[in-house]
Amino acid sequence: MRDDDRSSRRALDATDLARVAVMAATIAVLGLPGSFNVFGAVPITAQSLGVMLAGAILGPRLGALSVVVLLALTATGLPLLAGGRGGLGVFVGPSAGYAIGWIAGAFVIGLIVHATPYKPTVWRTALGVVVGGILVDYAFGIPVQSLVTRLPLGETALTSLVFVPGDLVKAVLATLVVLGLVRAYPRAFRRTWQPRKQRDTDDQVQAGR
Repeated sequence: MRDDDRSSRRALDATDLARVAVMAATIAVLGLPGSFNVFGAVPITAQSLGVMLAGAILGPRLGALSVVVLLALTATGLPLLAGGRGGLGVFVGPSAGYAIGWIAGAFVIGLIVHATPYKPTVWRTALGVVVGGILVDYAFGIPVQSLVTRLPLGETALTSLVFVPGDLVKAVLATLVVLGLVRAYPRAFRRTWQPRKQRDTDDQVQAGR
C-alpha cells in the first residue's frame, strides 16, 4: 500500500468527525436517566452501554476518540455524566478509573469486533463488549476506587461484583444493537469491515451530497 493511501485512511474527514460527535452525544444521552447506588461510592449508569456501542460500531480509533471527546467536554464543566456530573472533580473521585477505563475499553472492543475483514459476528461482538466493556473497564476502575476510598483492593473488587449482572445485560443489548445495524444499516460501520472498494464508493456518495 502506498504511503498516501495509508495517510488518507488514517486521516479523519467530516463524516468521521460527525460519527464521533454522534456517538459522544449518545453516551451522554444514556446518562439522562441518572444513576443510582446499590452500595459503595461508584454509581450504576447506562452510559457504559454507549461505550460498548462506540467501540463496536466505530472501531478502535474512532470509538476511543468519541469517549475522549465526551470526557474532555465533561472536564470543562458540562454535566454530561449520569446524575448531571461534570467538572474536573469527576476525575479525582472513586469512579474516575471507570471513566478513564472507558477509553481503553472502547479501543479494545473495536480491536476485537473488527479483528477480521468480515462483518461483525455475534460471538466476536459479544466477546469484544465483555472483554473491553467490562473486564478492561474494571481493570482501570477497581484499583483507582480502592486508592481513593482507601479500601483494600480485594474488598473493592468484591463489592464491584454488584455491577456484573447489569453490565452483562448491557453487553447483550449492545450485541443485539450491533447485529441489527449490520443487517439494517451496514454503512454505520464505515471504514471498518467494508472492503476498500465499497468504502471508496461510499465516500464518493457522501462527497456528492
